[in-house]
Amino acid sequence: MTAPHAIRVENLGKQFAGVTAVDDVSFSVAPGELFGLIGPDGAGKTTTVRMLASIMDPTAGDAWVTGRHTVREAEKVKEDISYMSQRFGLYPDLTVQENIDFYADIYGIGKKERRERIDRLLAFSNLTPFRQRLAGKLSGGMKQKLGLACALIHTPAVLFLDEPTNGVDPVSRRDFWRILHQLLEEGVTIFVTTAYLDEADRCHRVGLIDKGRLLACDTPANLRKLMKSNILEIITTDSRKAVALLREKLTGESISLFGARIHVTTATPEPTASRISSLLREEGISLQSMREVEPNLEDVFVSVLSEERR
Repeated sequence: MTAPHAIRVENLGKQFAGVTAVDDVSFSVAPGELFGLIGPDGAGKTTTVRMLASIMDPTAGDAWVTGRHTVREAEKVKEDISYMSQRFGLYPDLTVQENIDFYADIYGIGKKERRERIDRLLAFSNLTPFRQRLAGKLSGGMKQKLGLACALIHTPAVLFLDEPTNGVDPVSRRDFWRILHQLLEEGVTIFVTTAYLDEADRCHRVGLIDKGRLLACDTPANLRKLMKSNILEIITTDSRKAVALLREKLTGESISLFGARIHVTTATPEPTASRISSLLREEGISLQSMREVEPNLEDVFVSVLSEERR
């Protein structure tokens, strides 16, 4: 019988020498869902995913993956999943083909079945032309795709990915996510952690985590509704100087920099916009545009975090 949840987590916690890394976390992931656990470095993302992959035991609470308890049935859990860590164990002195063969040996994939799967995975990840290249000679994005191919050699029910696009160039990030969405069409449940908040929009649901605590968990659209304030997007001739000025003068507002764009979170958009115009003019910074915009998930995360800390 199919488990009603691909992943179920109840009051999960983990401490290291008295320091709490994960604090009373509860959520569930449906079969075939792409779930993102989003948060800054040190938020507890890696510790959470390691507990779910039965690599690490919790100090509190319980978790089930494909209906199996991650501690009491750890070996059964490992048969149903693949886990791709931040530093996936590729062998740089082996070729692309040899690396995948190695993982096929580990999972006991037969010779006949193996050839078909490897050809498909190489084509799937656009690595066919590079099958004889040493893994150590691949680009960062290609190494990540090879790591994913190795993780998929035994067709897991649940795929755990810990910051898979960290340090990868934007084009490779886009390609990687395209591959993940293809996997969803085949019914694979995907649990991904990332510090890139723009990637959260690609997920069906998102959990926002900070300092080990789950602050919110919902669809990206519903998370945006958590914003109780408005967002003013500002473009100037000197964004860094403008941000420093606004952070100094607008002490009650949240101010973030996204490339050349400044986002000011405010409950009073009209008076704040007038005040910003005056401050920039007095400082000799040219205001190119200012408009009210929909919040992105980074705005939401900053807002939720600020509320929590208050």
